[in-house]
Amino acid sequence: MATSSQYRQLLSDYGSPSLGYTQGTGNSQVPQSKYAELLAESESAMERMQQGMIHAGGLVRECLAETQRNARS
Repeated sequence: MATSSQYRQLLSDYGSPSLGYTQGTGNSQVPQSKYAELLAESESAMERMQQGMIHAGGLVRECLAETQRNARS
């Protein structure tokens, strides 16, 4: 199994001396492009999550404002 430092190296170094494969412990070889793809998907998901949280915060503010207006009347 690869250590976290090996994964960091994979994610920061797209030019591999072993034709896109990294040698892990044992006989397992994983295409480096898969890690780059997973990283891109993770970043995309994080951006969508942030936008969703911003939108949810706006909805909460609107609900609070409406609740306060209704409480006054």
